Amino acid sequence: MRRMIDMIRSSSVSATLVQAAARGALLVPPGEMIEILVHLAVHNKVFGQQARMTLAGWDEKASLEAAADPNTSKEVLDYWIASENLRPRLLPALLENPSISSEALTVLAVSGSREVVEAMRASRRVQGAPEILHALATNANFLDGEVASPHSEILSPDTDEASIQEESPDAHSSEDNADVDAFLSEHAKELATEGEKPFQPLGGIHEFELPSAEIVPEKTEGQPEPAAANVTKPQPSGGAATAARAAAKKVKASLESERGSALQKISKLDVKGRIQLAMKGTKEERAILVRDGTKLVALAVLESGKITDGEVEKFASQKNVLEAVLRQIPMKRRFMKNYNVVRNLVANPRTPLDISLGLMKNILVADLRNLSSNKEVSETVRKLALKMFKQKSEPSKKSH
Repeated sequence: MRRMIDMIRSSSVSATLVQAAARGALLVPPGEMIEILVHLAVHNKVFGQQARMTLAGWDEKASLEAAADPNTSKEVLDYWIASENLRPRLLPALLENPSISSEALTVLAVSGSREVVEAMRASRRVQGAPEILHALATNANFLDGEVASPHSEILSPDTDEASIQEESPDAHSSEDNADVDAFLSEHAKELATEGEKPFQPLGGIHEFELPSAEIVPEKTEGQPEPAAANVTKPQPSGGAATAARAAAKKVKASLESERGSALQKISKLDVKGRIQLAMKGTKEERAILVRDGTKLVALAVLESGKITDGEVEKFASQKNVLEAVLRQIPMKRRFMKNYNVVRNLVANPRTPLDISLGLMKNILVADLRNLSSNKEVSETVRKLALKMFKQKSEPSKKSH
């Protein structure tokens, strides 16, 4: 026998029956009645409001059974876990229901009320899910003094970045050795197990190849000039052309030599040596070591007293670094004062979802719009970006 929910979905019943369904007045099993009400609340423009009101006051026992049942339809569970439809008495059951995705709970963790935060902190499932806990720590209602939010000190996007002074490369030169010793001591156990790991950069060595420098091509006898595409590009001639070629080759050779020298140096070092180089070395060496497949080495780069904001902006956008690096960047207050770092992290598809969602409250309207159509990031990020873009760019309609 065909179920009533299927008949309503296919518009095979009269408007009178649909109206009765919106009031919850059909003789069907409680679970199916809830499914019908959610379908009408989401899809029916005429009786949707009535269905939402009926759902809000629906029998608590039947609702709890459906909220805890992994076999309850996805549409019902998605409806109930959405912050605008959430019934606090159902939340504990919903949090433990394995059919509700971790992504949905992560979104709720970021924006939930204090009551939601308290329920999530008491949930076994949430306590066992680091990504949800990280997202929860970004919520303004998270008030546990013993657990500080990793993003609690993020400044708003309109922070005057001109007031942030770059530290000179040698600002902490006298403290380098002490910093290295402290880092090695703190991670002594990990170092004992990973100390012999060789240098294995994410993405492979081939990605370190430099882009070709623009070199003026030498003209071969009898070779025709390349056809100009609407615009003629002026070329140096005679001695100027020769000098340009020589300069470009010299720059390219210098860069290749520096990169090659750094790679050779790094490849000979053990983990401890690479950590020391990550914290005391050059910008070129940090750019290589941040991609080290050994987590301790990559994280040591971020502890360098010589690292600049420009470097961190680049690291925040890279897809060939460990997730641990992208998690660690927001832990540094100095980095989070730089809006470009925040924006790059959110737009990086490799950034863990809880980090991206926690940072989105700092994203400017124009960047939210771009983010909402960025196919590289997750659908959850795109949807939240679109929602926040509409909220920030359109006047409130609640008074209408």
